[in-house]
Amino acid sequence: MIPGIVLAGGKSSRMGRPKALLPIGAPTDTFFDRITRTLLEAGLDDVIVVVGADSAAIRAGVQPRSGVRIIDNPDYEQGQLTSLLAGLRAIDVARAPAALVTLIDVPLVTAATVRTLLAAQREHEAPVVRPVSRGRHGHPVIFGRTLFAELERADPARGAKPVVRGHAAEMIEVPI
Repeated sequence: MIPGIVLAGGKSSRMGRPKALLPIGAPTDTFFDRITRTLLEAGLDDVIVVVGADSAAIRAGVQPRSGVRIIDNPDYEQGQLTSLLAGLRAIDVARAPAALVTLIDVPLVTAATVRTLLAAQREHEAPVVRPVSRGRHGHPVIFGRTLFAELERADPARGAKPVVRGHAAEMIEVPI
């Protein structure tokens, strides 16, 4: 089974409060609620939400569903890649053929999109599967297990983009 990793470790300095707690849709829904519910509805049974700057506020402000775990990234100030790596360390890497990664501030992704990406990963076993719409790449992105070690070695200042670009020829782009 492919686990999901939601990156929510940033400072949200422009928002003035944690993005995970921003309201969306129903009066009590938050970005956290929406994205984790979508991933579970799409069939993921292990969803890791990686928090950092606003860890205490996020933990106090949400009630994770079954199948959702919140983990801390003490190195969040060193960049988004450190949150991705914290998420990878939290999953059962031995069983996971890949990991689906998304950002907390992309709450409108649909379960259908996630299922389409998961199906493409199962069919092609590509190192990277990502959605594309009108020529633009987005989230979630699926990283095959073959890239986990490469991500671990990547420069936190540059993030995962060089790893993705390094596998462009093998990448599966899914029109959404």
